[in-house]
Parts: sequence; C-alpha cells; structure tokens
Amino acid sequence: MLIHPWDAPTDDAEWQDWLAGHDFGQLAVNGPPGAAPLVQPLHFAYDRARREVVTHLARPNPIWPALEAAPTVLLSVVDDYVFIPGPWQAAEEDPPEHGVPTSFYAAVQLTCTAHIVDDPQEKAALLERQVGHFQPEGGSAPVTADGPPYGRQLPGIRGLRLEVADVRAKFKYAGKRTEAVQQRISARLAERDAPRDAQARAHQQRRMGARRG
Repeated sequence: MLIHPWDAPTDDAEWQDWLAGHDFGQLAVNGPPGAAPLVQPLHFAYDRARREVVTHLARPNPIWPALEAAPTVLLSVVDDYVFIPGPWQAAEEDPPEHGVPTSFYAAVQLTCTAHIVDDPQEKAALLERQVGHFQPEGGSAPVTADGPPYGRQLPGIRGLRLEVADVRAKFKYAGKRTEAVQQRISARLAERDAPRDAQARAHQQRRMGARRG
C-alpha cells in the first residue's frame, strides 16, 4: 500500500481510534510456494493494550497448514470508501472537466505473527474475549472448556492470536489538494449523501482541522 505523506495518519491515535470501530477484515496468508496467497474474511477483536488481535476459524479451514508453515500474516481493514468524480477535484484555475476522478478510503494493515490456539482452556478464554467485544450486553452462556453448551463444540474450531508487529495506515482524503478544493469536495459529499459519504466527509474535515492546528 502506497502511503503519501499527505495520506499518512496524523498520529497513532488516529488509526487506533478508527480501528477501534472496526472488527471485520481480511486475513492474508502466504500459500505454498507457487500458489496464490490465501485470503480469509473474518470478524476479529483488536486489543489495543496488548497490541494483538484475537479470532477463530473452523478446524477444516484450509488456512491452517499455510499458517503453520508461514506465521507472518497481514490483516487488512478498509472502510469509509467513496468514489470522487473528476470535476469535484479540479484545481481552482482549471476547468471542471480537467479534474481527475479518484477514490477516498481509510485503511489499516496489521502485520502480525500468528499463534494458533488449540489448548481447550486457552481457546475458551480467547472466545470469551471475542464474545465480550461483540456482545458486551451478555445474553449467552459463558464459554468454558468442559461446560455446556459450547464445550463440546470447541474441538471443531481453532483459536488464533495475532501478535501485531507493524502497522501501516492510510487516510486518502485529498490531503494534497488546496483547502478550497477540499471544501468543494466536502460540500459535494454533503449534497450527494450516498452511503459512506458522511464518514468520508468527516475524515476530510477532521484532517483539515488537524493541519490548521
């Protein structure tokens, strides 16, 4: 992922706060030599304090041999993406038809070392962490290694703990454009009001404010 200086996070808190509101992504794992990488869509829970991600997958998933052979993986999360028509981006001195269409998006990529969790007690604890993240209101029985209803189902899954080694983040929201052009884009986003336009506009306004400050 190419990250220009104007698309980089203003600080670690920017990508951390954004990632805190996201828990679905794609896990990329190197396949066997000569084969394509494996990409697994999944829900996950990111633990900011521990700098790790926890998740789980079914035991028959073909990803396990690849993880055991090459535990360095990439978790990719992308959201708040919109298409920006060319006329919106035209420089102030240029005619609208000379503007270049582009995409806006936010992306965080976590390079991780994968640790497979098979111990029943550890697996139950990992699942409890996930349930606590996704279902803080409760309502489900505790996950225990030997108690109903989940204990007998644990052998059918494997836990996965991803130790974060590196983070690359990008907020592509016309950061290299003049403020006048950015304000024009923001106004067009507000007018269009399509899915994710409000989120993209919020990113743009926030980042303009950070540069002024």
